[in-house]
Amino acid sequence: MAYEWVELSVQDNVGTVTLSRIEGMNALSLAFATEITEAVRELEAMEAVRVIVLNSSAKAFMVGLDLKDFVTLGIDGSAKSNLEFPAQLHYLFDSANGFEECKKPIIAAVHGMCIGGGLDIIAACDIRLCTEDAKFSLREAALGIVADMGVLQRLPYIIGQGFTREMAYTARFFTAREVERMGLVSTVYPDYDAMMEGATTLARQIAANPPLAVQSTKDVLNYSRSSTVSNGMSYAMHKNMVLFTSEDLREALSSFMEKRKPDFKGR
Repeated sequence: MAYEWVELSVQDNVGTVTLSRIEGMNALSLAFATEITEAVRELEAMEAVRVIVLNSSAKAFMVGLDLKDFVTLGIDGSAKSNLEFPAQLHYLFDSANGFEECKKPIIAAVHGMCIGGGLDIIAACDIRLCTEDAKFSLREAALGIVADMGVLQRLPYIIGQGFTREMAYTARFFTAREVERMGLVSTVYPDYDAMMEGATTLARQIAANPPLAVQSTKDVLNYSRSSTVSNGMSYAMHKNMVLFTSEDLREALSSFMEKRKPDFKGR
């Protein structure tokens, strides 16, 4: 698929989605959200891709919603129009949900501003890294609305209820070091190049493991957030009943016995 505002690349089993709506600093319009969703799906379908890195080539990671785009949706105040409004926004919801639902792990590499919808998107990723100059804000309350792309549901699992409520109620900007202390990001890097080197190293470490096992682990983690410990363990055991028959498990055992580097195929 040809994209206007997204760039894709694949190298060493790592797929990269680069947000490139340069002039708008990646303001999230419906069309842009659609491209993001399709790009993730495209990489998810590639057998050669085992891990995905999400980054930006604009001055900011994402400055939130493109408000100009939403005033043209034709909401006339009628009950019918209001009821249909959420359906018109499904592209926005898909852009965040797609990262969580993608079977492959996704690393978000954030620099500059990450506002509103940008925070929704990175909260749906598996791992988050950022640069020293990154700033994060959950801005919706300051605009008189409620964040509705999933961040209020996902963020408490990452940073806890207290920090989530502070971010959501104050709508202020949080520094890279503040969100690092919260646990939103794993590592803060001095600049963009160092961050991308770190993201690539991390992605390759993940990609070196059996892909079916990594993907199943992500599935179990997502499932377990809304299940009991017992149900989560049962789900993991059912995954292992399949993985015990995999070629990669046999390769892991053989390479260990033969003292060589394993060559996993995802089979």
